[in-house]
Amino acid sequence: MAGRFAPRPTRTTVRGGSVGVPRQAPARVRDWTPDGPLDLGLVLGPLRRGPGDPTFRALPDGSVWRASLTPAGPGTLRVTQRAGEVRGEAWGPGADWLLDRLPELLGAADDPSAFVPRHRLLALTRHRRPGLRLTRTGLVLESLIPSVLEQKVTTGDAYRAWRLLVRAYGEPAPGPAPERMSVMPAPRTWALIPSWEWHRAGVDDKRASTILRAVRVAARLEEAVAMPPAAARQRLELVSGIGPWTSAETVQRSHGAADAVTVGDLHLPGIVGFALAGDRHADDAAMLSLLEPYAGQRHRAARLILLSGRVPERRAPRMPHGDIGRF
Repeated sequence: MAGRFAPRPTRTTVRGGSVGVPRQAPARVRDWTPDGPLDLGLVLGPLRRGPGDPTFRALPDGSVWRASLTPAGPGTLRVTQRAGEVRGEAWGPGADWLLDRLPELLGAADDPSAFVPRHRLLALTRHRRPGLRLTRTGLVLESLIPSVLEQKVTTGDAYRAWRLLVRAYGEPAPGPAPERMSVMPAPRTWALIPSWEWHRAGVDDKRASTILRAVRVAARLEEAVAMPPAAARQRLELVSGIGPWTSAETVQRSHGAADAVTVGDLHLPGIVGFALAGDRHADDAAMLSLLEPYAGQRHRAARLILLSGRVPERRAPRMPHGDIGRF
């Protein structure tokens, strides 16, 4: 679409002279020292929606890049860590907002010491992963929308839909971001996506309608950041199509909710049941019973179980890939 993307910097000859390539605005910088071990990959990993996520990039040099739509506007954040100190560099109208919240993004509001392991597996995993903190983004829609896309489909299908829609309707990430990074669309832009584009991205009418209902009340949903996680989930679930699974997946990221265990997941109950009791056929009720000793920290317990690598062997074929865009 003409005018959607900024032109690439070029060097153009004008009347025998030349116009130089425009320089990027200098980054705004913040240095921060965490009060304990910190693993950037473990903390920020849950924000990545697949290997091709346009809003997230982890580079071989150890830096992590995020493109976010903040209340102040779009912004790009680069996070690096060296000798125990973290540096955040940010660009765009949302730069100050992102840097102000850098410590919370990296788990400063989280309290890992509140977790008391009661199973050897969890004690061992925590010992091996001391840098695990729960992130708090302070943004609801950027976690809610991809969570809705993940309802009742394979993760591959959901990641593909997120990638296609953000690249088509988002805007380029500010600053010297890695190639093809984009900021997710604003609520009004989501609302104006044509029905056939949802279809082409493989998103059925039910999930698309849920997202459209959510973006119509985007301001009210973003207010939930200031609420306790339980109250925030109640507000999210007032939107038809958002249930306990989606609200938990959202507040785990937006609030750093240590107790928001995901109920209704296809695989998690069996993984928790197998890890803690050798029961690969555990359902939600059995999972919640096994996690009861970790009340207040059930999501952290589930994260540690997933990180332990103790998962049952697959006994059924993967869910088939469904591409409704072909029809």
